[in-house]
Amino acid sequence: MTGIQLTPQDTVERGLALAAAEGADGCVVLVAETSSTNLRWANNTLTTNGAMRGSSVTVIATVGAGEGTAAGVVGRSSVTDESLRDIVTAAIATARASAPAEDARPLVEGTAGADWDLEPEETTVGVYEKFAPALGDTLQRAAGDGRNLYGFANHEVVTLYLGSSTGLRLRQALPRGYVSSTGKNTDLSHSAWVGTATRDFTDVDAHALDAELTRRLGWATRSVAVDAGRHPTILPPAAVADVMTYLFWQLDGRDAFEGRTVFSKPGGGTRVGETLSSQPVSLHSDPALPGLETFAFAVARSSGGSSSVFDNGLALAPTDWIRGGTLQNLMTSRHTAELIGAEAPTPGIENYVISVDGATGSTDDLVAGLDNGLLLTCLWYIRMVDPQTLLLTGLTRDGVYLVENGEVTGAVNNFRFNESPVDLLARFTAAGATVPSFSREWGDYLSRTATPPLLVPDFNMSSVSQAS
Repeated sequence: MTGIQLTPQDTVERGLALAAAEGADGCVVLVAETSSTNLRWANNTLTTNGAMRGSSVTVIATVGAGEGTAAGVVGRSSVTDESLRDIVTAAIATARASAPAEDARPLVEGTAGADWDLEPEETTVGVYEKFAPALGDTLQRAAGDGRNLYGFANHEVVTLYLGSSTGLRLRQALPRGYVSSTGKNTDLSHSAWVGTATRDFTDVDAHALDAELTRRLGWATRSVAVDAGRHPTILPPAAVADVMTYLFWQLDGRDAFEGRTVFSKPGGGTRVGETLSSQPVSLHSDPALPGLETFAFAVARSSGGSSSVFDNGLALAPTDWIRGGTLQNLMTSRHTAELIGAEAPTPGIENYVISVDGATGSTDDLVAGLDNGLLLTCLWYIRMVDPQTLLLTGLTRDGVYLVENGEVTGAVNNFRFNESPVDLLARFTAAGATVPSFSREWGDYLSRTATPPLLVPDFNMSSVSQAS
């Protein structure tokens, strides 16, 4: 069998058998099969398209028992039967050379799921059957109108197989896709951006995306200089996802318990149970959210504050992180949950929804109700300045607009901002309905989000930026 490419199921079974034969006390094997396809365009011309396939294997071997258990983790891509033996041997050697793992717990037990024997799912360029012709129409129209379009569309399906020495056999296929498109006027002095996430591209309207780009470029026919300072500012769902994704990623229970984040309680412990906002705002994750479905079980290729390799396969459940403005839960492994005194582990889930009770309407409705202020498009180059307050800094990009008497009246200069998303949840004064969103900054990593547009009465534009 030397050099033979194995099926995902064969890889799992072979890896587990090798681990047992070489003396491992426990083992988890993760196999991820990825199929992807993309389109790219620039200067109103489709430039490239392609399709790719990839495979990766991660072996987690454990030695010892109970609190004396150590783990070794080794991962590689394009594994054959011969190289699989090397991976297993290396994982066991790593475990034997390691100290007992602090987060050691019995591996999750289970049986084979009903779809375990199914082959990996694939995507093809056929996923763009509806989108591609419409995109071609918009490229032709833009050329005729004196606009330049640039963009990228991507679709992938990841099929994950998880098997353990305790009998667990799980398989799940996850599709995801997105479009990111930028429009520029002929002299490249103004630009606008739109983006959207999707599972299968059947719900992506290329004409509607282009219409929004055209509208935003039209707003930029008038330019207005605006000074830095605190301005009433409307953040559309994409910009809300830009800043709130950072908040979501900071919900680490171990880091909070050890005093390193905005969710740490002065004097020790976490802020779970504290009110973060007087607004009825909630942050929720659920692996089965319609349209935002993600893995229904924990997947961990390394251990950290909110995850553990020993928790692989642990069933995930709907989780409120913030409910009614109050912090309800932080992300925890089984070990971290016990450490911080949580009732049950709440592992991370790769999606989230932010909602405000009773909020209705759209970004345009918020604009109509604003006498004077700014409308953002998206934020980028976001970095954390202070973890204790979750103060972020970054730049505006591809369109900041002036709102006067309920109408957008022109484009303004870009800014550097300094804001904390936790503070924004406490300070916003109006919100719209929650809709699926795509973060310009983080959508490549986390595209399964839904957020509302928000009006912040005093968004801190700390300085004028020359970025475009």
